[in-house]
Amino acid sequence: MLVFLDFEASSLGKKSHPIEVGWAFEDGRKASYLIRPAPHWLDWDPAAAAIHRITRQELKDNGIPHDRVARIMMHTLGGHDLLASAPSWDGKWLSTILRAAGFPRHSLRLRRSGDAHREVATAILSPIVPAERLEQEVMDLLAHVDVRAGSAAPAHRALADAEAERRHYIAVADAARIRAADLISSM
Repeated sequence: MLVFLDFEASSLGKKSHPIEVGWAFEDGRKASYLIRPAPHWLDWDPAAAAIHRITRQELKDNGIPHDRVARIMMHTLGGHDLLASAPSWDGKWLSTILRAAGFPRHSLRLRRSGDAHREVATAILSPIVPAERLEQEVMDLLAHVDVRAGSAAPAHRALADAEAERRHYIAVADAARIRAADLISSM
């Protein structure tokens, strides 16, 4: 099953670490965790904190230990298709938490959520649209959904951003089904 994943982090620096993770399954199940930093995770950028509004004290007081969050992730997310809007960043933080908890860094892997958008649109339209027009039809549909979604800024909270990615995927699938129905009715 598809799972949309997002992290918030201590900074965008080389030594950054995850401070919050959230995910939303395609079927609507969801979870999020504040992550209590590992003892050697010292990086902190006040500018990043001003964006996500999570304090170090909140992580200390309310965060779940990083190794416990990693075990929950392995148990819950293993075997699923994990997607992120920025897999290079989110993958870095995923790798960081997994390694710190003693798991191989590629125990869980991410790919770009945009790939899933393209795949679902292609799967829905390919039985109807001739092969020579399919790629353009999919690109047009994705652009249309992106325009309709507007330029809403991310919430910079892990669960809210993961749920936004899930909603975007559903909007693409819905738009593809509507387009397919329109094409069938015009035949």
